[in-house]
Amino acid sequence: MIDHPSTHSEPHLSNRTGWLRAAVMGANDGILSTASLIVGVAAGGGDRTAVVLAGVAGMVAGAMSMAAGEYVSVSSQADTERADVERERAELETNPQGELDELAAIYRNRGLSPDLAQQVAVELTEKDALGAHLRDEIGITDLSPPQPMQAAIVSALTFAVGASAPLIVAMLVPLAQILWWVGLATIIALAALGALGAQAGGAPRPRAAVRVVVWGVLAMAATSAIGALVGTAL
Repeated sequence: MIDHPSTHSEPHLSNRTGWLRAAVMGANDGILSTASLIVGVAAGGGDRTAVVLAGVAGMVAGAMSMAAGEYVSVSSQADTERADVERERAELETNPQGELDELAAIYRNRGLSPDLAQQVAVELTEKDALGAHLRDEIGITDLSPPQPMQAAIVSALTFAVGASAPLIVAMLVPLAQILWWVGLATIIALAALGALGAQAGGAPRPRAAVRVVVWGVLAMAATSAIGALVGTAL
């Protein structure tokens, strides 16, 4: 006798993309922006105080900027979703037949026969009309309220953690070697972060690591060149 599993146990990683994207972006921005500031000031001839001060200022300003941006973004998303929910609830109260027909049309467009689409629409409406419309008409699948403050704190922390890597290196290595050591540490950190994010999301690790390293090298090269030009002019 063949045993059939009672639940669908195949793992899917796409549900990680939300938190994974926020964490990777925060840490990546922290590493890259702080390292770029440090190599730019160092290439311009700044002493250790100026280099470290630029790194600390970049870390604090970047973390606060990430927190503010994430708070505003998530708050706006919450406001939009709340308005959509209220609008759909009102439409279900004032025009239930029209909303039922709209739901059936959605299922027909997805490939169901007219009779089956109507049956599905009726049964889902009887069970949870608002949930069915939010999911299949608007695309809202997660009704848990967004947490703007939580998102802001996570973004700030991940940025600060990422920024601490090049900053610590800049504080420890000889001033004359800051460019090389910070550049090397940044490349290693970016490669590790890209690979880690890819592994958590089920994507190829080498491609993700190369992608972030290439952009990191370009950013540091640009700020280093500009720093050297400005330092020479001053």
